[in-house]
Amino acid sequence: MKNYYIIDFDSTFTQVEALDELARISLADHPAKELIYEEISKLTDLSMNGELSFRESLSRRVRLLEANREHLKKLVSILRRRVSTSFSRNREFFKKHSDSALIVSGGFKEFIVPVVSRYHIKPENVYANTFTFDEAGNITGYDEGNPLSEEGGKVKLLRQLQLPGRIYGIGDGYSDFQLKESGLIARFFAFTENIERKSVSEKADHVTPSFDEFLYVNDLPRAISYPKNRILCLIVGDVPEIAAHILKRDGFSIRVKATFEEKYVKDVGMLLLGKGEQLADEQLARADKLKTIGYLGDSKHRVNREICNEKGIVLFDDKKEKKRNSEFIPRRMADFINKGDTYMSRNFPNLQLPKIEKAHRLLHIHRNVPGVMAQINQVFADNSINIVAQFLMTKGNIGYAVTDVDTQYDKQLLKQLRQIDNTVKFRVLY
Repeated sequence: MKNYYIIDFDSTFTQVEALDELARISLADHPAKELIYEEISKLTDLSMNGELSFRESLSRRVRLLEANREHLKKLVSILRRRVSTSFSRNREFFKKHSDSALIVSGGFKEFIVPVVSRYHIKPENVYANTFTFDEAGNITGYDEGNPLSEEGGKVKLLRQLQLPGRIYGIGDGYSDFQLKESGLIARFFAFTENIERKSVSEKADHVTPSFDEFLYVNDLPRAISYPKNRILCLIVGDVPEIAAHILKRDGFSIRVKATFEEKYVKDVGMLLLGKGEQLADEQLARADKLKTIGYLGDSKHRVNREICNEKGIVLFDDKKEKKRNSEFIPRRMADFINKGDTYMSRNFPNLQLPKIEKAHRLLHIHRNVPGVMAQINQVFADNSINIVAQFLMTKGNIGYAVTDVDTQYDKQLLKQLRQIDNTVKFRVLY
């Protein structure tokens, strides 16, 4: 049975509500612009939360816009730069599923089609409202015969389309959840990367903080192997807000705590410690999912580096205790998770890696003994894998090998790489 993916546009495919942005363009010189912005935003929220009918909200917002075709051109330029990060990095998914990925929105084709067409989404697969214009190009209203201009419009449209397959819905608003209520879609995913509406997410089949999460849950091709929102980043002690902001903005699941609570030991993937914090050896030894530690200061005598090496945990700190470390350290941690960089780590060889596209990056941390690289490359040869690039650096008892491959691979390959003698930790980056 074929799968179809019904995707919302505003605050889902893009980070913003397009009509709100259009108002900021068209009313830039209006003396009461702030009051009008506030009213348009309020109408948007009331509709998205299911507290006001969509048609009433749409009609009132369009009347307030005072927009024209030139304003729409400026809006398209803005929206192209505000595509949600997780959608932007998964362009290949839309290329491979161009026949089954549909944009269904209460927004307008005039600004949606120019944005999503860059992502291989066909114009005929965009279902949205259309504006009406006067001879001077001013927006006068919209096509009221379009079902998407009505309350429950997405439900009415899907009934008309009668798509022959299993349908998944992704969106942030009440109109998206109505598809689930109607029974027309198999599962509804509440998209929360940009905004979370509790009235919607509480009723969803699955809350997806990113498009990566949606692809991961449904075992679909994706740009990164493991969604960053599934990586628990624990921040402990006196850590400036900017550090937490950097990591949260990157998509990690953040918990801020006064101490390293026992309940987080087995699940923590990243650990950022404030100056003066002491990490207990026995907790560190049991943190099996921990990939990197950041320490805002000198970690000597406070984080056991031998245990970090034994478990393949990359440690970043700043023994000079510069003020910039509250931004520098979390960025180094994020670069390790995102690219595999170990640049300026305390215990690993310093490796800065290029960004790659259309390839897979495999990270192999091992004990620095002879013969490991020969075993790694033998596994690739046995599986007929073409290596695009390979990097190896050592430091003390740690060996760090990064391999970029250009083909899909069987999961058996990963199992074989994990079983190589003297392997400490193995990770698929993307």
